[in-house]
Amino acid sequence: MSESIPTETGIGPAMSIFAHLDELRRRVVAIAIAVAACTIVGWVQRTRILGWLLIPYERAWIDRGLPGLPELQTLSPTDVFVSYLQLAFSAGLALATPIIFYQLWAFISPGLYAREKRLIVPFVVSSSGLFIAGVMFAFYVMLPMTYGYFFSLLGPVTEGGTLLTQRPTFEFYLDFSTRLILSTGIVFELPLFLSFLVLAGLVTPRQLLEFSRWAILLSFIVGAIATPGPEVSSQILVSLCLVTLYFLSIAIAFLLKPRQAKTS
Repeated sequence: MSESIPTETGIGPAMSIFAHLDELRRRVVAIAIAVAACTIVGWVQRTRILGWLLIPYERAWIDRGLPGLPELQTLSPTDVFVSYLQLAFSAGLALATPIIFYQLWAFISPGLYAREKRLIVPFVVSSSGLFIAGVMFAFYVMLPMTYGYFFSLLGPVTEGGTLLTQRPTFEFYLDFSTRLILSTGIVFELPLFLSFLVLAGLVTPRQLLEFSRWAILLSFIVGAIATPGPEVSSQILVSLCLVTLYFLSIAIAFLLKPRQAKTS
């Protein structure tokens, strides 16, 4: 007995499990091709991307008045190639986000109402915009604060002049920086994720509003953990950003709820 899916005027025939698997395969292949192509672009521009990624590190080093110039070390002949490849892949993921979000929406769209399918352009634009906003927030706010605090722990240790200094490896620096940037970009997708839950009928705007007190508490806990700097203002800034994202999600949920009620 075949299942059914919602359409503009009622219920239509659902795709079979094999059709779903074939559709998933096509979407995954399209994402893989997009990421591979963007990774090639990232490899060609690897030195420029690295230069951009080093800006917060270099500025924090100079602002703290640390001796010499910041260095990135390599421990084996292959380290430079592997680290540049990691950097190119991370850049490829970031560049391919609009295509990735489009393919995700295209995969789930057969199970949505026709009116909801029209959200594909707003979805791709908003998801890409939120991801970019998260990347920029990590680059201009979180990385400078984090490096500033870490560098404040360096300097003279004994009266004899022994210094604590820092010469990270290329691999460790890229791993820390790219993970922080990409993870922050993903965290900024919170409004979109909660919007999906509302469209799917798993949560309601009122439930999100009732949970807000706990969301605020969790935001300040995450802010304290994510920003180890001694400045309370830095922790408050990150926490307020997370709180803003949550309440933005609630506002979007209230906008989506009437649309869901009409089409359900």
